[in-house]
Amino acid sequence: MEGMRNLLAGCLRESANGYVVDALIESYPNISELMNASEKEINSIKGIGVVKAKQLSAILEFARKVYMPDASKRIIVRSPQDVFDLVRADMEFLQVEHFDVIGLSTKNHVIFRENISIGSLNASIVHPREAFKGLIRRSCASCILVHNHPSSDHSPSNEDILLTKQLVECGKIIGIEVLDHIIVAAAGGGYFSLKEQGRM
Repeated sequence: MEGMRNLLAGCLRESANGYVVDALIESYPNISELMNASEKEINSIKGIGVVKAKQLSAILEFARKVYMPDASKRIIVRSPQDVFDLVRADMEFLQVEHFDVIGLSTKNHVIFRENISIGSLNASIVHPREAFKGLIRRSCASCILVHNHPSSDHSPSNEDILLTKQLVECGKIIGIEVLDHIIVAAAGGGYFSLKEQGRM
């Protein structure tokens, strides 16, 4: 918390113990909530005018894009780390579960990425039909499943493991191999690869 307070103070040129920083931390007590705040929401906080709201919003947008892969480069997935690097900018700061599917070519080039489900604080609902629809339409050879945990715990739940096994079986029938299921934790929590850990 002290680190976040000092960063905000530096970004806004305010005192770390001043009322502006206090108001921000009261409204956004953790980094995930702050990263999801809009410029309008920041501007509504007492003591933050239009200029400081724009300044902080621009800094947050810059931070999100630092980890975002270069869209002009063709992305090849060789490891779970490659998948994490691809999705972390979008997923690390989400406050509810999002479930995405990444479609791959025969040489593991990323063909597309699609959000399949947005759930509650700690659960997403995924139907095999929705998971494979885009993969079939785009003639993908294989896929990787990705979802986030809004907490810092990336450990798979029993439901995560059961869903993975169900989708792996569906993929075998359809002819689209499910290579891995990556769980992304909240910022700083890293990721969990079910394939790498022998859970699928």
